[in-house]
Amino acid sequence: MNYSFEYIDIILLAMIAGFIFLRLRGILGKKTGYEENVSTSFPHEFPEKQNDAKLNANNFNEDAKKEFIKGAKIAYENIITSFASGDIKDVKNLLDKTVFDQFDAAIKERKSKGLISDTTFVGINSANIKDHEQKNNMLEVTVDFVSEIITCIKDKNKNIMSGDPDKVKKVHDTWKFSRDSRSSNPNWLLVDTQV
Repeated sequence: MNYSFEYIDIILLAMIAGFIFLRLRGILGKKTGYEENVSTSFPHEFPEKQNDAKLNANNFNEDAKKEFIKGAKIAYENIITSFASGDIKDVKNLLDKTVFDQFDAAIKERKSKGLISDTTFVGINSANIKDHEQKNNMLEVTVDFVSEIITCIKDKNKNIMSGDPDKVKKVHDTWKFSRDSRSSNPNWLLVDTQV
C-alpha cells in the first residue's frame, strides 16, 4: 500500500491552515499587552436624557440660537433653490400655508408667461437673528440673510429678460420663522418673507 499521497494531503492541509492563521493574525492583530481595558474606557452608566424645557422666548439662549441659525441656513438655501426650480413640494413642510400659496402662485404665473428662472445659489455670507418674540404659544424669530446668488429670468426662446447669468448678486433677505412652543415637533415654518 502506498500512503505517500495521504501524507502529502495532510501537509497541504497544514500549509493552508497555517496560511489562513497568518492572514487572520495580520488582519485582526495580536495582543501585545498594551491594550486599553475596554471595561474602563466606556462609562458604564449613560447619563439619562433630560427632558428639555419647552422652547420659548425666555429660554431661547445662545446655544438655541446657534442651533436655530444652522437649521435656518439650510432651510433658506433649500427654499430658494426649490422656488427657482419651480418645484416647492419638497420644502412644503418648511412653509406656512400662506407663504406656500404665495410661492406657488408666483411659480404658476412665471410658468404661464413662459419664463424660466436660471438660478445658481453660491452661498450664505451671513445669517443673523434680528429679533425673537413670543406671541401666545408661538415663538417667532426674524433672521437677516445676506447671500450670493447668480440669477436671471429667460423667456421661452432663452432670451434674458432680467438678471445676468455671469454676475454674482448679493441678496439681502429678512425672513420670519415660527414654531409652536408647546409642540415636540422641532420644525420651524417660514411665515413671512417681507418683514
